[in-house]
Amino acid sequence: MVVLGLGSNTTFGEMNSIELLHKACEEISLLLCDMQQSSIYQTKPMYVEEQEDFFNMVVCGSYEGDAESLLSSIHEIEAKLGRNREKEIRFGQRSIDIDIELFGDKNVQSQNLEIPHPRLYERAFVLVPLAELLCSGKVVLENEEKLFSALDSVDTSGVKIYNG
Repeated sequence: MVVLGLGSNTTFGEMNSIELLHKACEEISLLLCDMQQSSIYQTKPMYVEEQEDFFNMVVCGSYEGDAESLLSSIHEIEAKLGRNREKEIRFGQRSIDIDIELFGDKNVQSQNLEIPHPRLYERAFVLVPLAELLCSGKVVLENEEKLFSALDSVDTSGVKIYNG
């Protein structure tokens, strides 16, 4: 089971953040089997606070390839939806950000990729939508207890479900 975290807080072309998330999900659904997606959450920015709120969600599904090939496909989707890594500020605004949070029970340490995501357990904007999927019974993960424990220890006050 692969867990991806998605976020957006700026436009690209005619698409706003919500539309960008929907378009990213369409693209990701071509990569993942049995994809499940959380609701969209409006979240306060973390790390660089002087920017617009983010809209975040989580998607989960099965992937047939390896983590590096998934990362490559994700980077293609991000570029198609306006992300330019060379011009952005770290943790700043972006049209779309897609992170591999978990890749089954695999641990990956490479120059380009670290799984589990190194900041997964401090990010309420990932943990809250992931908990939604876990509580729905649509997604089952081996380390659910660790995820719920992390959720209990983070401030979730800046994470609100988006109702359009």
